Amino acid sequence: MNFRPCIDLHQGKVKQIVGETLNERNENVIENFVSTYDSTYYASMFKKDRLTGGHVIMLGDGNQEAAVQALKEYPQGLQIGGGITAENASFYLEQGASHVIVTSYIFHNGELDEERLQKIVQEVGKDRLVIDLSCKKKDDKWFVVTNKWTQFSNFEITQSSIKEMEKYCDEFLIHAVDVEGKRSGIQEDLVKQLADWVSIPTTYAGGARSIDDLEAFYRITNGKLDITIGSSLDIFGGDLSYRDVITYCKDK
Repeated sequence: MNFRPCIDLHQGKVKQIVGETLNERNENVIENFVSTYDSTYYASMFKKDRLTGGHVIMLGDGNQEAAVQALKEYPQGLQIGGGITAENASFYLEQGASHVIVTSYIFHNGELDEERLQKIVQEVGKDRLVIDLSCKKKDDKWFVVTNKWTQFSNFEITQSSIKEMEKYCDEFLIHAVDVEGKRSGIQEDLVKQLADWVSIPTTYAGGARSIDDLEAFYRITNGKLDITIGSSLDIFGGDLSYRDVITYCKDK
């Protein structure tokens, strides 16, 4: 089980926000934390601690400069997501990203757009692509949500749909949107299903707030999934020691 770090960028600053409060007008966005440090500070920290496969997420416009600075600080150590398309993906790889992460681009108008999926695979290659299957629960099923997690798609996360999507990408990134940023504990039922279904590297995000949560996550997944933690970490204004998380995950 690897700890995957994150740098979330909103309006050019490193922030931790409740993701489902994002909107086009940036009104009533719930901010858990706004850092006084820039993106390169965190990229340098993660590089020093040899944490690989973390992600930089651009939450809306005005974040490209900060994102590129982080990528250049830690070349090939970070992935990039948020507004990635077949047209701009290569630019971010050239700036030092190890992978690009896509959601809304391929889940277009509430449906999986296979033409766009094929296009970005052709552009960057399967081995440089991470598909974000961040999801919410509806009618006891999990559906991918897009457009800043405000719109349900008709793409249900099942064992068969996971297997199909694995053909196109190197990894998955999956936020449990219902608990993301709320420090309310992991979404155990989703975690268990993912561990049973996936066969490629998969990073789970959402709700982890303590070493007890990490222990539960490891027990449920048997180390099959990686985890990322944001708002709960002391480096982002929370109570959970970043150092303790690194130590725990390295021991696993």
